[in-house]
Amino acid sequence: MNITEILIATGMIAGVGLLIGLFLGIAAMKFEVEKNDVEEKILGILPGYNCGACGYAGCSSCAAAIASKEAKVNACTVGGKQVGDEIAKVMGVDAVAKVLMTAYVKCNGNSKVTSVDYEYHGIEDCKMLTYVPNGGAKSCNYGCLGYGNCVRACPFNAINIKNGIAVVDKLKCKACEKCVAACPKNLIEMIPYQSQYIVTCASLDKGATVTKVCSVGCIGCGICVKNCPQKAITMENNLAYIHQNKCNACGICVEKCPKNTIL
Repeated sequence: MNITEILIATGMIAGVGLLIGLFLGIAAMKFEVEKNDVEEKILGILPGYNCGACGYAGCSSCAAAIASKEAKVNACTVGGKQVGDEIAKVMGVDAVAKVLMTAYVKCNGNSKVTSVDYEYHGIEDCKMLTYVPNGGAKSCNYGCLGYGNCVRACPFNAINIKNGIAVVDKLKCKACEKCVAACPKNLIEMIPYQSQYIVTCASLDKGATVTKVCSVGCIGCGICVKNCPQKAITMENNLAYIHQNKCNACGICVEKCPKNTIL
């Protein structure tokens, strides 16, 4: 191959590249999604985490939804009241109060109060334990596995593993719900930030079985249900559940619970 052929080949490649570049540039201009000034202002106010807690793919989609009045001005749970108020000013409306939420782990069965069936040595990933005997070494099949999938999923460093279970720091939690999706045991639930009392157990086993594997597990005795003056607690599948919208934080359930399951 002589120099002329090389130059011709190089020129052809460059020409094709130029044509493709022009085509892509024209296509980008033609199909570009226009953003109005309001949407741009809202996007500038949003925190930019793109966590999806608002129900949209990211902050850009959320901003578009708010600007078009498809979503409320306080749709961003991460931004909280401050961001909601600022967006409300841009939209020229009054901000609507929104209940501040936080995540909590429905398990208090740390390594000091629970038993194990064997010693596990392997990949420290909660989802992977689905494939090992009994779903993990912990005797309680409903308990927190403690390998931190929720920790890794949280973009705000609001979850830590303490004594083998995940613990949420309410002050850091932004209610993005990424931890909820990351937990293969469905142990993480969103509750109002102001909630005073929670049931720290998710076991659906009967009392005798629970007692064998965890000293702080709910045994389904129903004492809390019987003694709650607000009828805020119900028994569902051997497990006590507090309806936070009814609870007035009297604390009677904590006093009466024989297993210290309610905190």
